[in-house]
Order: sequence, then C-alpha cells, then structure tokens
Amino acid sequence: MSTRIVIIDDHQLFREGVKRILEFEKSFEVVAEGSDGTEAMELVEKHHPNVVLMDINMPNVNGIEATQQLIENFPDSKVIILSIHDDENYVTHALKTGASGYMLKEMDADALIEAIKVVADGGSYLHPKVTHNLVKEYRRLASEEGSGNQFLRQMEIRRPLHLLTRRECEVLQLLADGKSNRAIGDALFISEKTVKNHVSNILQKMNVNDRTQAVVVAIKKGWVEVR
Repeated sequence: MSTRIVIIDDHQLFREGVKRILEFEKSFEVVAEGSDGTEAMELVEKHHPNVVLMDINMPNVNGIEATQQLIENFPDSKVIILSIHDDENYVTHALKTGASGYMLKEMDADALIEAIKVVADGGSYLHPKVTHNLVKEYRRLASEEGSGNQFLRQMEIRRPLHLLTRRECEVLQLLADGKSNRAIGDALFISEKTVKNHVSNILQKMNVNDRTQAVVVAIKKGWVEVR
C-alpha cells in the first residue's frame, strides 16, 4: 500500500519542489495540496492521508493552529511540521500540539523521505539539527536541577559496549551531535546505506522507535556527550 500524503504550504514553488521529490519514491502518493491551514481540515477529511506535511508559517491559520485542529478532529492524523526555525521553543510547541515530526526546510530529499516513512509507521522524527538543539537544552535544564547538577556536570560518559558495537557507538554519538545520515557517512568514511543499517540496528537494540528517542535515552544514560 502507498503512503498517502497531503502538502500544506503557502508557497506554490516549494510545494511543487517537495511533490517532485516525493514522486521519485514509488511507495508515496501526494493526494492533495493546500496553501493555507484552513484547507488542511477539508483535505484531510476528503483524502484521509497517512501523513500531512504542514508549513509552520502561513497566513490566516498557521501550521501550529492547523495541526492542533487536525489532531482534535482527527486524532490519528500524523503531521510533520516544515519550518525555517530551529529554536527549541518552536519545536516543543509544535510537538505539544500533536505533531509527529519537525523538519527544517533546509533538509535534503533523503531526510524528508526518511521522516515520512518513520512517521507513517507510527514513530516521530526531528531534523538532526533540531534534535541536537533540544538535547543541549535538555542537558542545560537538567544540570540546573539542584541536587543533580553536580552529578550531571561530572557524569562520566560510558559507551554502551554491552549493547552496541564500537561502530554503532560512534554512529550514536554522531546522531547526538545532530548529524544527518550523509554527514555521518562522510565522518566515518562509510556509505549512507551502511549508516542506515547501523541506525536500524541501534534502534532495535535500544528498543526505541526512532533516532530522536535513541538520542534522548543515550543522553539520560550517559552514553554520549553533548558538545
């Protein structure tokens, strides 16, 4: 079965570019497009998409408001926010409304395709740069919590060699650094396909659904540095 996608963005040129990228993926089908948050509800009700790509900045009803309305009326809706903002306040607000993903518009085609597949399967997906910013903010807030701050500042990084291979530990660290699959491949001199295999193995071994959860768990357990 194909993954049915609705694109909501007020810039027609951007919509056309995204649609053209998605058309190369045989399992994807763009069933409708809209230019405003007010159209999102009608299009979802009419086309029953698996994933909605929602621009955050739109006239009248913006992407955050539209996402909140969608989730309230169609609780099973899976929305990926598209944004130019990497500030954690935007991200956390979007996730609180029920969005399943948050991607920066500087994303590459592979990242967008991967995000849609993960979200369609019930997971969540954040742009690597966004993940890194959130992890840094989490670390900062945690270090300010009274009795735990000294522990967090002095916490020794212990690689989970009981669970992951050394190469998988390296990949996990680079995920925490906010690197994309392509950037991880460049850093480790391996192919992007090999990186994807390592990431899949990491998720399975850590028993998490997506790379964001993997990074958060790794931070809490002291398996990666936040740098």
